[in-house]
Amino acid sequence: MLRVDFVTLFPEMVIGAASHSILKRAAASGLVEFAASNPRDFTTDRHRTVDDAPYGGGPGMVMMAGPLAAALDSVLGDSTGAAVVFPDPVAPLFTQTDAASLAQSQRIVFVCGHYEGIDQRVRDLYATHAFSIGDYVLTGGELPALVMADAVVRLLPGALGSADSLAADSYAEGLLTAPQYTRPEDFRGCAVPDLLTSGDHEAVRRWRRRQALALTRRLRSDLFARAHLEPGDLDMLSSLTRADD
Repeated sequence: MLRVDFVTLFPEMVIGAASHSILKRAAASGLVEFAASNPRDFTTDRHRTVDDAPYGGGPGMVMMAGPLAAALDSVLGDSTGAAVVFPDPVAPLFTQTDAASLAQSQRIVFVCGHYEGIDQRVRDLYATHAFSIGDYVLTGGELPALVMADAVVRLLPGALGSADSLAADSYAEGLLTAPQYTRPEDFRGCAVPDLLTSGDHEAVRRWRRRQALALTRRLRSDLFARAHLEPGDLDMLSSLTRADD
């Protein structure tokens, strides 16, 4: 079983989010366990202070090392080998490869910052990983931590209803996913591509591959440049018609 801990000023936020959908079902199946610890519970003053002004001046407040370190010590105990992840806008971008790597862990601890950030010494002493989920700044680390937790948990064997769903995901092969359709065949004058209702499974497979290649090349040229292309992929792209788009 994977244990996922959140060190956060808002435990109810992360535990509430983990109580729905795939995360809830994975926990109910015994694949993962979620817990949250609040640094305020490890303060020593009557105001339960967790932040202070930054050394060197500047706007805002910084989360203090003491309460965070005490919370982490309590969460980690004598365990070894835990992945301690700091969501951080200045860190490398979190990818599907990172999710797959973390999914091999037995224990993941997400440390959620707030205010102007966390005292750097906590990250220096505890972090095994630091990731950003995009080139923007959020109010706190809870949402990025939940995004990463979701990406990891859905990779656990048995977390999804069908293992084939993982193979069909965007980024599973380094490509974006082809467009998907379901009933009705005609919706407000927009019809499902005829080929998808033809019953020709090989033709459908080629169509989806061609669409995935075209979408990735058009929307994410960075991914396309790194994608593993199969024999015939470039021929598929060269024969792509405007109607296929």
